Amino acid sequence: MAEVITVNPNAKKARTITIIIVIAAILLITLFSCLTIVDAGHKGVLLNMGAVTGKVLDEGMNFKIPFIQSVEVIDVRVKKIESSSNSSASKDMQNITSSIAVNYRIDSSAVDKLYKNIGLNYETTVISPAISECMKAVTSQYTAEELITKRVEVSAKMKQFLQEKLADKYITVDSFNIINFEFSDAYNKAIEEKQIAEQEALKAKYDLERIQIEADQAIKKAQGEAEAMKLKNEQLSDYIIKLEFIEKWDGKMPMYLGDGANLMLGMESGAAAASSR
Repeated sequence: MAEVITVNPNAKKARTITIIIVIAAILLITLFSCLTIVDAGHKGVLLNMGAVTGKVLDEGMNFKIPFIQSVEVIDVRVKKIESSSNSSASKDMQNITSSIAVNYRIDSSAVDKLYKNIGLNYETTVISPAISECMKAVTSQYTAEELITKRVEVSAKMKQFLQEKLADKYITVDSFNIINFEFSDAYNKAIEEKQIAEQEALKAKYDLERIQIEADQAIKKAQGEAEAMKLKNEQLSDYIIKLEFIEKWDGKMPMYLGDGANLMLGMESGAAAASSR
């Protein structure tokens, strides 16, 4: 008698569902592997088995061959690098430590070349050494004092120098800002002493001008007083002469007219008037 094998329809159905789920999962994984999203402000370097293909992907959703191609996303927005330990020397051989801030960005059309020729560690391998060279080259063209008084000009020259150094490295310099220049203690002391000397010289100049003005005023005052005294003396002398004449006059008119004739004529008229009374 033959044995009859009974197949459970529910088990068969479960296996079918499992197979469908596995296939769907594989399809979904494959589908998602075909898609890559590049965020805003970024570019994608398409790699074929790790090799640069030369194709640059724009921001948004992009397609690639799953398991064969991959994408290296690179930030092309403006970035900032700060450095506070840049040592250099001025034209007059003063030691300088500079603090600077540089804004830069990657050439968005050449991210594949950057990735292939330089790599993603470009700040350390390219930008920082270029900044150091830039500082030494430019500060050596100015004295320590000029670095302070011509900071705008120095900053512009440093930006130009750095841009020329990074032009073939697919990096654009947007701005170069000098935050601070620090000099040696000896130089700072010399500057302080110079400022004190200049202030004292300026004060001495003002004091000299003030003394001169006061002296001129005193001279003018003395001259005015002397003129006033001279006038008073003249008036007083004239009065004394008249008084002495009157005291010594005997009532008789003199027989001659000389100095003071007007005075005596006047006195004669006065005497005649007195006699008539």
